[in-house]
Amino acid sequence: MRIIRACKELGISTVAVFSEADRDALHVSLADESYCIGSAAVSESYLNMSSILSVAAISGAEAIHPGYGLLSENAKFVELCERCNIIFIGPSSQVIAQMGDKDEAKRTMKKAGVPVIAGCDECYSLQNVKKAKSEADKIGYPLLIKARGGRGIRLVNKSGDFETAYMTASTEAKSSFGDGAVYMEKFLYPVKHIEMQVLADKAGNVVCLGERECSMQRRNQKVLEESPSVAVSAPVRQQMTDICAKACKAVGYVGAGTIEFLFDKNEKFYFMEMNTRLQVEHPVTEMVTGIDIVQWQLKIAMGQKLDFKQDDVKICGHAIECRINAEDPERDFYPSCGKIKALNIPGGPGVRFDSAIYQDYEIPPFYDSMIAKLIVHADSREKAIRKMQVAMEEVVTSGIKNNVQFQLDILQDPVFVAGTYTTDFLSKRG
Repeated sequence: MRIIRACKELGISTVAVFSEADRDALHVSLADESYCIGSAAVSESYLNMSSILSVAAISGAEAIHPGYGLLSENAKFVELCERCNIIFIGPSSQVIAQMGDKDEAKRTMKKAGVPVIAGCDECYSLQNVKKAKSEADKIGYPLLIKARGGRGIRLVNKSGDFETAYMTASTEAKSSFGDGAVYMEKFLYPVKHIEMQVLADKAGNVVCLGERECSMQRRNQKVLEESPSVAVSAPVRQQMTDICAKACKAVGYVGAGTIEFLFDKNEKFYFMEMNTRLQVEHPVTEMVTGIDIVQWQLKIAMGQKLDFKQDDVKICGHAIECRINAEDPERDFYPSCGKIKALNIPGGPGVRFDSAIYQDYEIPPFYDSMIAKLIVHADSREKAIRKMQVAMEEVVTSGIKNNVQFQLDILQDPVFVAGTYTTDFLSKRG
């Protein structure tokens, strides 16, 4: 929905793909053309590269926007687009592969002068447990064991727990992603999760659009985001901006991207990863900068240069985004699917509701539980919090369970109001 709107504002025709479970999805009817690409299972539809490329060929589409997840950071898919002379709206397959390999990404960032977390300089396979254990003892505990090729993480608090955690992490990585190599890094605690939004064009121009505070997480999944962060001072923001520009130029980055950092109480920050795609939480940056990030993704893909420089970027006011999920917080956030019998969408000045739901829409059980994003903007953080509380209380999704009250509880928590929360806030809160 977000991408289709941006395309229409630029006069670009749109082609949508959908699974059998999404026949009634709003994006299907909003696009100029729509094609079914398979059954409900993502492996047979939204991850089916040949089906997606076939639709592009049949419809005459010149470019593919990958959205937020699924194939958005899949180097193989991008390479196939390149071979088929279809523009992938994002960086090259080479850059995605480079940044997707966590070990390679860390080495690249370190070479570019980006601060990185202390850890090992190489990856280890399942057979190298003794060598890895020796390296882990040098790094010191607690430490994290991370899969190189995919998402997977193990926390090791002491030396005696290392071998079991290592074998488990490597075996799971091999089973899930076909790559059992893992690497290790020092575990920092407590920390904030701060990410910097960047835009880079094909001429080598890079602009940073400020930071987003993404520390409100539940089981490593973001719940609420805001911009700017109260923890980041102006001098540190400038330092992070300069470093992000260097990082993008070091890899020849093109498009919209996000560089994520762990941020400690001493305002020291360390590279965590680079997301080579549009982020779910991009609206908060759009609200405080007035820059349409999705339109610029499209313009950059068309070969246009950024028409503004770093000095032109001004952070105005404060924005907060709350993710509204179809889930039941009282039942350990069990997913809730079914028909939306009644729906009320909040409105008013500085209120944005990004969603594809509508009254009588049947939420399928096959995909992510997020059904909407509520974003507000005000001239101060205090006013933004109050505005979000008012807007959240207007949200009605009768017929399904949601996390609205859970979000309202967060918004009035003294630790959140003070802005001192870290990534472990929700796990400690219970």
